[in-house]
Amino acid sequence: MFANLARARKPISRLVVFTAALLLAACDDQLFGQLGQGPTVNPSKPVKVGLLLPQSDEAAAPIAQSLENAARLAIADLAGVTIELSVYDTAGIPETAAEAAQAAADDGAQIILGPLFAESANAAGRAVADEGLNVLSFSNNTSIAGGNVFVLGPTFANTAERLLGFAAAQSRGETLILHPEGVVGQFSADAIRAAASGAGARVTGALAYPETVEGVAETAQIVDQRILETGATSLFITTDASNGAMPLFLQLLPENGLDPSEIQIIGLTQWNVRPDLYTYPGAQNGWFALPDQAASGAFDTRYTQAYDSGPHPRAGLAYDGIVAIGALLLNGRRDAVTSAALTQPAGFRGASGIFRLNADGTNQRGLAIAAVIDKQMVILEPAPTSFGGS
Repeated sequence: MFANLARARKPISRLVVFTAALLLAACDDQLFGQLGQGPTVNPSKPVKVGLLLPQSDEAAAPIAQSLENAARLAIADLAGVTIELSVYDTAGIPETAAEAAQAAADDGAQIILGPLFAESANAAGRAVADEGLNVLSFSNNTSIAGGNVFVLGPTFANTAERLLGFAAAQSRGETLILHPEGVVGQFSADAIRAAASGAGARVTGALAYPETVEGVAETAQIVDQRILETGATSLFITTDASNGAMPLFLQLLPENGLDPSEIQIIGLTQWNVRPDLYTYPGAQNGWFALPDQAASGAFDTRYTQAYDSGPHPRAGLAYDGIVAIGALLLNGRRDAVTSAALTQPAGFRGASGIFRLNADGTNQRGLAIAAVIDKQMVILEPAPTSFGGS
């Protein structure tokens, strides 16, 4: 179990890294405003997109290939516009990513798609800020968002707001947060706190646990008492579904007095990545959010038909980046790669359903609400098909 916990933490720390340096936006908002929000393009001519991927990073190379495949699939699906894609290797290193972004700009790229990792996206954004180019990164680290850098990855805040809004509507909006110790765990808890007020919910407290078997077991013994003390009606667990701590909690919490029929358990991450979780007593009636299943299924099928294998879970982000650019070009927008156009309120329809980019560099995605009922996943509320008021 210790091995499971250790393995689970490694990919999270790589994809979502929070350091003092990363708390700086990729470029100063005021500076980028002075430089411009992106170049003007001719929709009737090829638009050049620089795709930055960690191709020579041995650990990330399979993801890089899947992202490139998805980007090319999106280009093939477009009719009426031409996107010229050039791929640059970041090696998963920030300094190399900055050089790659500058090389793309020198080669005439009008917008940057990628990189994958937060540090690299931050470096790439800074490198091309003076070129007036936007960067649509595959990161979900909102600390790098802003200025000319957008994050396409699903964010904790977006998921938390969707789940808390649903919880509040079901009179389960008084929530206690259970999160792992460390920077990522604290960030997930902060995202829930930030989302609570806008969703009509309230955080009654937070409980951090050490990521060890003993730490999980000891914490599980006190959760029910903390719920009673704070008056919570739900327990929001931020633990990643692939982490070895999740099944432990779902087994131990009911054994230590928490009644899932009385206290609503909510997961911040997608439990469907591990269907075996559905068999645990603590998962029964539990809620989590996930993308539009019809859209995701259609993308997976289309990708598999094209490449004879399924896509990496993050591959759809590259598809989405191309879709956003292509949709604006199809509308004849000469400002298609500018911040003003990319942040249009109506958003776009991508690999996993609707999404839109926010002016602060973050994103919003349409999510469904799922529950575990009789050890099976059931959709309680489908993902929206459009953004209200758009």
